[in-house]
Amino acid sequence: MKKALVIGSEGNVGVPLANYLRRRGYEVLESDIVPSFRDNYFMADINHAVDLLPAFDWGPDVVFLLSAVVSRVTCEQASSLAIATNMAGVNNVLQLCRRAGAMTVFFSTSEVYGPECDPMDEAISDPRPNNRYGLSKLLGEKLVEYEVASHGLRAVVLRPFMMYDEEEDFGDHRSAMIRFAYNLATGQPITVHTGSARGWMHVSDAVAAIEAAAHVDQYSVINIGHPEIKPIATLAEMIRQELNASPDLITYEPLPSRMTLVKRPKLERQSKILGIEPKVSLAEGVRRVCQRVRQRIQQGETIARAA
Repeated sequence: MKKALVIGSEGNVGVPLANYLRRRGYEVLESDIVPSFRDNYFMADINHAVDLLPAFDWGPDVVFLLSAVVSRVTCEQASSLAIATNMAGVNNVLQLCRRAGAMTVFFSTSEVYGPECDPMDEAISDPRPNNRYGLSKLLGEKLVEYEVASHGLRAVVLRPFMMYDEEEDFGDHRSAMIRFAYNLATGQPITVHTGSARGWMHVSDAVAAIEAAAHVDQYSVINIGHPEIKPIATLAEMIRQELNASPDLITYEPLPSRMTLVKRPKLERQSKILGIEPKVSLAEGVRRVCQRVRQRIQQGETIARAA
């Protein structure tokens, strides 16, 4: 039985990934900065690597490194924390992976590409991120690449594009999919950025791709995402129709600064190296999200806001 350490286990990707790994027969140890008192869990901040030592002494075969300071807005506001975590924190984990002889799957972001790369091709693109989030994650990738070339670390870098989950936390900081569904289901307006387009990958496909990376023998940088690229306006209209919401709730505005208008990934490596073809279509995903969001709202779930 393979041992997997999931760092960042309490996030919207970490939770379903840990569950998926167990279903695949892994022995799983989880770690995150969120306090929790349960078996097979370590509370730790990757900026303070000493707290992770027991997890690495456990002897993981593969480490899934998902922990990061994320989002364009957050990384601009908390710039020092973003740089410390997404670079020094990543370096801490990489050193521990070397010490344990563990394979490393580093979860980066499509934000590394910036607006000038179209299509976004891992093999030929020259990434030029236009926000601190993308920049710090690209520099984290460079640390991984350095450890592979200089010290023999076994690793794969994943660049995820838009992922979503019907169980995703509600909140203004979340993906457009869950924000649009929550707002339209509760009669609140949504804003669409004119001309923007994305592909949307359901978390069930995403975790299969992440786990598949643990079986890759040679260092690779791999995009993971859905090939069905749709305007965000189309996504909004699909959700509106599914929820039977008023068209008046949808408004349009230009793209804010430090964002990328269209993300069009090349996905040949996802198919050829990982062996993954997404199974959940956008239409099916929208149906799942809208149905589940209705249920969650009926059960009294709302956006958690600070007092």
